[in-house]
Amino acid sequence: MAHLTQLRAKQQGVVLITALIMVIAVTGIAVTLMSSSSIDIKITNAAQEREVAENELIGEVQRMISDEANKGAANQFFLSPDEVTTMADADTEGMVIAEHDEMKSKMVNLNQGALDLECPRRFNFTAGISCNMLQVSTTIKYGSKAKHELTIVTGVAQEMASTSKGI
Repeated sequence: MAHLTQLRAKQQGVVLITALIMVIAVTGIAVTLMSSSSIDIKITNAAQEREVAENELIGEVQRMISDEANKGAANQFFLSPDEVTTMADADTEGMVIAEHDEMKSKMVNLNQGALDLECPRRFNFTAGISCNMLQVSTTIKYGSKAKHELTIVTGVAQEMASTSKGI
């Protein structure tokens, strides 16, 4: 029994210090892993928000083009640049501006020159037919506090039946 008392007196707390160092090391590793996983989650959420915004934006572009096409002969695709109506301020001459679900769409007639534009080539191309070229630009703000912005620009070419007139 006397040798046990002697052993206890010789111990200086080395095991306690070693255990504390191991706990600090394991805690540091755990904190680093949690930090990197939270960054990965933020990156994944940002990618998902952008994907959702992009899909909403593509849908809005298709909706705007469809709504305009459903107007029949009165749609902007058939009008010459001089006939394009302005649905916004006077300084946006030649533009149609629409807003739907906080997405702003702007349609601009690109036929600004003296000559009509030829239609883009396609498999059943007809030479001599002019086209009314329009550009649809749609923008959405997304993310927390809407601090990010995504814009899609789409071109529309409408064949013109007669010079400077679609119908």
